[in-house]
Amino acid sequence: MPVEPARPVRRDWRNAALPPVGAWLVANLVTWWVAKASVNGNGSKVAYWSMGGRKRWDSEQYLSIAKSGYEMYWCRDRYPDFRDVMCGNTAWFPGYPMLVRAASATGMSYEMAAVVLAELSLLGMFAVLWWLMGARLTWATGLTLAVGAVFPGGIYFHAMFPIATGTLALLVCIAGVKRGSWVMAAAGGFVVCACHFVGAVVVGMLLLSAFFAWQRDRWPMRCAKAGSSAAVAGCGVLWAKWLMWQGTGRWDAYEVIQKSSYHQGDLREPFSEMRNAYNFPFSYWYKPEGHPPWLVEHALAAHRTQLWLNIAFVLLVLVTAAVLLLRNHRLDVEEWAALILTVAIFLLPFFAGAQMSWYRNHAQMFVGLILVRRMPRWVQATLLVFCSIQYALLGGMFFPGVLV
Repeated sequence: MPVEPARPVRRDWRNAALPPVGAWLVANLVTWWVAKASVNGNGSKVAYWSMGGRKRWDSEQYLSIAKSGYEMYWCRDRYPDFRDVMCGNTAWFPGYPMLVRAASATGMSYEMAAVVLAELSLLGMFAVLWWLMGARLTWATGLTLAVGAVFPGGIYFHAMFPIATGTLALLVCIAGVKRGSWVMAAAGGFVVCACHFVGAVVVGMLLLSAFFAWQRDRWPMRCAKAGSSAAVAGCGVLWAKWLMWQGTGRWDAYEVIQKSSYHQGDLREPFSEMRNAYNFPFSYWYKPEGHPPWLVEHALAAHRTQLWLNIAFVLLVLVTAAVLLLRNHRLDVEEWAALILTVAIFLLPFFAGAQMSWYRNHAQMFVGLILVRRMPRWVQATLLVFCSIQYALLGGMFFPGVLV
């Protein structure tokens, strides 16, 4: 694939700040339009800017952790008519809620702190991505930022979820590996693992970094940096487990509630899980009164086109990496990291059985944009068109409450 050479530009604060800020503003404006087109009546005026427009089922769990920590109990102890399973909030990781709690110390409500943290994380994502692309405005980098503004599943970057915060931490980890900064890579990895179960893929990437990063060091030191950064990153999971133990008295609280309430926790056959995710009947949950908006009416099965687009995105990333390897016999450090993470993030939800959440987990494949900038311009433009359409369709499922 031909690669457009970067045109030299004057690297001042405007070149460093304006493109990522502009991408963040465009992402918000597009999402506002999608929200407006998805809700009837007065709701169309407030759905995006209100706290309720950013909150879904899992958001309540994250907010409860931020407010009062972890708890786990038998559902029937509180709700006599409920089925006999475990209830609580130990199926959700603490990184994002603890940051929300810290932000609420400024006087903001927990809901406002959660939204502000998500938006600042998204702005940070664009800023770090821009740095990883060399902070030079060309057709290649400009189109890449545009794709990022409407990235598949990116509707959750604006919601009360840890998706944006976790993705920012992934990019920081990649930046640390690129710079040869063990501290930055380990810190980013820790936050990723503390935010979401998908973050565990960063441990594998850091272990493999001994083969493509830390080039200034000899092999023993490269292995030491890769292994120790992966170990520190993995401590994010241990911290999460410790907090759950503090709140419930059980080290296996996460596994218990996953198995009891959600029938998860074991490895699944990924192709069967893809099929189950594709056929999941989201539209049965949405029973609108009267005639729904056009966008919603045509978006109730958008998770299916989302899966096809995500598959296409992963294949494009793989093909781009293969072409670069054949032509140049190498990938840059950040490109190796992005390649490993993109493929792992795509596969992990299907191995875990995340039928109702894979589409938001896949949003963290945003890191693959590092390789999108190396694609031909016509491929980038085509990807932008399809991502824009799919972004509107998935938003048409999100804002009326079809997605959780």
